[in-house]
Amino acid sequence: MMKKVFSMVTLSLLLAMGVQAQRPQFNEQTSEATARKFTLNLTEDGKAQMVCFLPKSPCGKAIVGIPGGGYSMLSNTHEGTLAHGWLNEKGIAYFVVNYRLPDGDRTIPISDVEKGFRIVRDSATVWGIDPQKVGIMGFSAGGHLSSVISTHSAPEVRPNFTILFYPVISMDESVSHKWSCVNFLGKEGQKDEALVRDFSTQNAVKKGETPPAIIIMSSDDALVPPLTNGLEYYKAMKSAGNECAMLIYPNGGHGYGFGPWFKYHDVMLATLGLWLEAR
Repeated sequence: MMKKVFSMVTLSLLLAMGVQAQRPQFNEQTSEATARKFTLNLTEDGKAQMVCFLPKSPCGKAIVGIPGGGYSMLSNTHEGTLAHGWLNEKGIAYFVVNYRLPDGDRTIPISDVEKGFRIVRDSATVWGIDPQKVGIMGFSAGGHLSSVISTHSAPEVRPNFTILFYPVISMDESVSHKWSCVNFLGKEGQKDEALVRDFSTQNAVKKGETPPAIIIMSSDDALVPPLTNGLEYYKAMKSAGNECAMLIYPNGGHGYGFGPWFKYHDVMLATLGLWLEAR
């Protein structure tokens, strides 16, 4: 399967289909706060990779980034590598997982992300990381994948905290992003009510086990409805007695990631930074 990455051609196609997308305007240069940047293969054929950004002054924390793209492509710039400078400046190591697309087989992207977590924790001492301070940050469909890892994965590959940007949470296509649901579970999987329920991750939150989370959304998101996705995860976390915060901005649509074009970019980063300090 060829890796599909975010491009201007893809952006044009998304706009033609009416999908909310923002023009990617960002500086791809490595931050001065970054000591090392390198890429590791997560599969022997190199179809899954992890791009690693180690800070010059590590604070011991790390974040594994999971780009979005509806499980049909990877928006791995503004929802991936763009965050490295801000995080490295805070001393946080950052790892972007360019996972393989599921094409109906959910085990494929799950295994790629779990492999990334194993590598980060196994290499923690060498990379200046506390293995008990490794979080996950996902965007849109990557937010769903992040919530799956946070609720379904074994403790050794479960994150210590979770950051969800405008996440797909429900696998019920009637209240969620249809193609994320179909691509993750497959057409046959969509017919299995138990499977749909289990991977609608608000149903998999466990008291004292699901890691603390912060959810970032815009109220005018027409692609992934906040009320039936991010809000449901928040409600499940609070009902279970787990720590969870939620930021809902008046507008901004969907797909802004770390892009500076997002109207509330600076205030969002300030709040997220305070939340991360408490981890």
